[in-house]
Amino acid sequence: MMRQKLLVAGAIVLTLLGPAVAAPPADPQAPVGTSADTYKALNLFAEVFERVRQDYVEPVQDDQLVENAISGMLTSLDPHSSYMNSKNYKAMQVEQKGEFGGLGVEVVGDNGFVRIVAPMDDTPGAKAGLKSGDLIIAIDGDSLNNSTLDEAVDKMRGPPNTSIKLTIKREGQAPFDVALTRAVIHVAAVRGRIERENIAYIRIPSFLPEHLGTELEAKFKDLKAQAGGKLGGLVLDLRADPGGLLDQAIAVSDDFLDHGEIVSTRGRRPDDVQRYNAHPGDITNGLPMVVLIDGGTASASEIVAGALQDHHRAVVLGTRSFGKGSVQTIIPLPGAGAMRLTTARYFTPSGRSIQGSGIDPDIMVEPAKVEKISLGERPHESDLKGALKNPNAPVAKKPDAAPGPGADAGSNKDKDSVSKDAAPAKDNAQVSTGPGPSGEQVAANGLPEDYQLSRALDLLKGVALFNNKAVD
Repeated sequence: MMRQKLLVAGAIVLTLLGPAVAAPPADPQAPVGTSADTYKALNLFAEVFERVRQDYVEPVQDDQLVENAISGMLTSLDPHSSYMNSKNYKAMQVEQKGEFGGLGVEVVGDNGFVRIVAPMDDTPGAKAGLKSGDLIIAIDGDSLNNSTLDEAVDKMRGPPNTSIKLTIKREGQAPFDVALTRAVIHVAAVRGRIERENIAYIRIPSFLPEHLGTELEAKFKDLKAQAGGKLGGLVLDLRADPGGLLDQAIAVSDDFLDHGEIVSTRGRRPDDVQRYNAHPGDITNGLPMVVLIDGGTASASEIVAGALQDHHRAVVLGTRSFGKGSVQTIIPLPGAGAMRLTTARYFTPSGRSIQGSGIDPDIMVEPAKVEKISLGERPHESDLKGALKNPNAPVAKKPDAAPGPGADAGSNKDKDSVSKDAAPAKDNAQVSTGPGPSGEQVAANGLPEDYQLSRALDLLKGVALFNNKAVD
């Protein structure tokens, strides 16, 4: 029996599969056109096929002609439907194991070229500085104009430690070349650490792993133990997350929701509707949450952000997400690879489709540069002549020796305190952050390089302070 698999990610370097289910029956609704029209069209195809075989200037393999025809039929439907020959299908199945040789970038077809949705963390693509939105126009000097997505992906894949050159067109810049070395791409399931104020930070790079929900629960339990069981909040970082398995998006959402719908999918037929609901049990026990998103947050990660936003379970912070609201089914073809076909749209719990529009954050925070600004030596109340003393101030100890002639111990003390607070520091250099999700490095002045993460931490700290005040 033919098997199919569900995806909620685009046609990508990381090909993402879901659990196998029975293939859908043929659509009972009559397709556009009559049987006579269909046979006429097939006869036209056969005539063109035979004419190419006989009269094209160079010999062409029959199977290649058929594959190209199928590929053209699928890619003309939408950017995420495509054909995979047996070689590419086998490669996709290898990738499902969690590692492969390549560049580690999520891509989608764009008018004959290839556009980067997001580079994966700690991969050749990310280290080379490739960014979400970059357009790949050539590979090793060969233009990708009118190439299929699978052809481009096949060129980018290869054995580890082999070289490749991409020609990139970035908005506002002239095309430039980027040299990369392929590597074994390991798909990290979940990353996490404890941030300031005992706030847990968890990053999900993609929704590829088949046990992502379980690994997320284990990571949160570990972070809670590190914090001595006292966490002040949780930041869930979905930036530059290209998506993946539908069932894992549901599992992650379910980890933070006690009840209600997570997502629904709606196919071509009116009765082809699937609804997925949360089960009781929030692994954080209602801990305040912030979800970080950006233009690289796509598909499965948008399902999670949309579900938590609609249920008011988390504050979504960052910039508008990618906006992929469709589901693909992988349908194996006997002896001939498989096709990736868009079969449904998904909708958030409130019934909204994010197709093409993305998810708007509750709080818009653009990537930014952080700079410490010195205001010079500005006086304080304590510097004013005759200022009242603070009755709660600790009693100053008497000096061991009297100050020398002309010295004023009190004024010196005040001047010292002002110079320490207001004097320009040597680490006032700008801290460049950009949209990268790591936020792991800290500048010399102690300010976090990840501006969006810093704002999320500030927000959760404010919520914690408010809750403590309300309890008191």
